[in-house]
Amino acid sequence: MSHLLHIDSSIRVEGSVTRALSARAAEVWRAAHPGGTVTYRDLGASPVPHLDTQGGLARNIPPEQHTSAQAASWKLSEQLVDELKQADTILLGLPLYNFGAPSSVKAWVDHVVAGGLSVDFERGEGLLGGRELIVLAARGGGYAPGSPRDGWDHAQLWLPHGLSLTGLEPRFIVAELTLADVTPAMSELIPLARKSRADAEHAVDNLWSPAAMAA
Repeated sequence: MSHLLHIDSSIRVEGSVTRALSARAAEVWRAAHPGGTVTYRDLGASPVPHLDTQGGLARNIPPEQHTSAQAASWKLSEQLVDELKQADTILLGLPLYNFGAPSSVKAWVDHVVAGGLSVDFERGEGLLGGRELIVLAARGGGYAPGSPRDGWDHAQLWLPHGLSLTGLEPRFIVAELTLADVTPAMSELIPLARKSRADAEHAVDNLWSPAAMAA
């Protein structure tokens, strides 16, 4: 039976473009996988803790030597990696905050990149390969090649590297210029913003079309 892991990370609920796109993608996935099951995690509402001095070193110490704080941190990593291992497809809503990924997503990545769970460091092999990871990203401005802020979207640049050790390879669907409707200085960009949103929705709607699944 197919299984979907659906993750949101936006701190906004109403009006969040990434939440809207990820919800749309989840519905498309359900339609294409009758009987499939879904696990949902909301990093925006319930972020996982950042690695800290109390428990963070659990990834460098044998489990039998863990302190209680390290054991709790390691247990959470096991839970998060298990969610990934159970999934055939992963959806991740990824907004752009101050030109980078939300800190909650960085904390999630830090937990799931763990030797013996998601990575075999001795063999140099990721243990989560073969899963489909679709990233539904949104950014308020324009970051296209040749634009003044080309290269400033560090979330899309970073995530493939952040997860690379695990074998996960993200595919991005991006809506940009999402602040055009509410920013007077960007009003002339509203048509481009609406086209970008429509293009992203079209890409979502075709993710698991018969043609796409046959490719």
